[in-house]
Amino acid sequence: MPATFQPIETKTLANDAASVTFSNIPQTFTDLILIASAQRAITGSGGAGTMRVNGDTGSNYSSTLLYNDGNTAYSFRWSNQTSFQAAFNSGDGSYAVNIIHIMDYANTTTNKTVISRVGFPGTNSRVQAGANLWRSTAAINEITLLATSDIESGSTFTLYGVKAG
Repeated sequence: MPATFQPIETKTLANDAASVTFSNIPQTFTDLILIASAQRAITGSGGAGTMRVNGDTGSNYSSTLLYNDGNTAYSFRWSNQTSFQAAFNSGDGSYAVNIIHIMDYANTTTNKTVISRVGFPGTNSRVQAGANLWRSTAAINEITLLATSDIESGSTFTLYGVKAG
C-alpha cells in the first residue's frame, strides 16, 4: 500500500501575524509535510520566512538555499543559525505556494533533515529550494514559522502526517 498524507491541522490567519506554530504534533507518522499559501503583510524586498522546531533558539540550524528568478541562479549557505531559511511568503501582493518536508521527525537517534520548495508568482517571480539540517536527535513535536515582517491574514498552513506504506 502506498504512503498517504493525513491532515493533522490547518491554520488560516484571521489577522496579520509574526509567526504560526503547530504544537503537540503526534509522533505516529514517518514524515511531516507542511503546505502553505502565504504572503507578507508588506511589499518589497526582504522579509524572508524562517522555521524553528521545538522552541530551539540555539545555533543548531544549517541551510543551503538555491533559487532562480528566470535570469540568474543563486545559492546561499548558512551554518550555526537560530532557525532554518525556509522562505514561505511573497512580498508582491501574491501568495507563495510552499511545500516543506520534514523527514523522520519522530526518530530519536538522528539529526533532522528538512527539504523546502517554494514558488513565488507575480513581480518577484522565482522558484526556490532549500536543504536544511537541525542538529538534534530530539523528536520534533512543535514547528514555528517566523517572518521578519508579518504574514498576511488569509495565509493558510496545513500540516500533514505521512503514513507508513
